[in-house]
Order: sequence, then C-alpha cells, then structure tokens
Amino acid sequence: MELADRAVGLILTLTSLSIFTYYTFWVIILPLVDSDHFVHKYFLPQEYAILIPVYAAVALICLLSVFIGYVMLKSKKKKA
Repeated sequence: MELADRAVGLILTLTSLSIFTYYTFWVIILPLVDSDHFVHKYFLPQEYAILIPVYAAVALICLLSVFIGYVMLKSKKKKA
C-alpha cells in the first residue's frame, strides 16, 4: 500500500505544481506580454483570475460547513 500512497502523493504534487505554475504565469507574467501575442489564446481573460479562486473558496467553505454540521448532528445523536 505504501507504493500506492506514494503514487497518489506524486500525482497530487504534480497537479498542484502545474496549477500553481499556470496561475502564476497567468496573473503575474501575462499582463506584461503584449495583448496581440499568441500566448494569450491559451489563457482565460484576466477577470477569471479573481472569480475562479473566489468561487472555489466559497464552495470549499460551504462544503466544510455542511461537513461540520453533519458531524455535529451525528455526534449529538450518539450522546442521546
């Protein structure tokens, strides 16, 4: 099982690194490149650089709230 855990860890690390690199290039470097350069067709408009993380954070907070509520209800039923 240790090999499977290491493989999953490697996949998660590579995925996180690629998302971080893409986002960093999109937000920091791309505004410095001319708007008619061919590299702009590989990226979404700049407005999405803020909207996507905000929506992801709201979704994460909602899911965590539901999970915490579920755990609290479940533990309350065990005590009763």
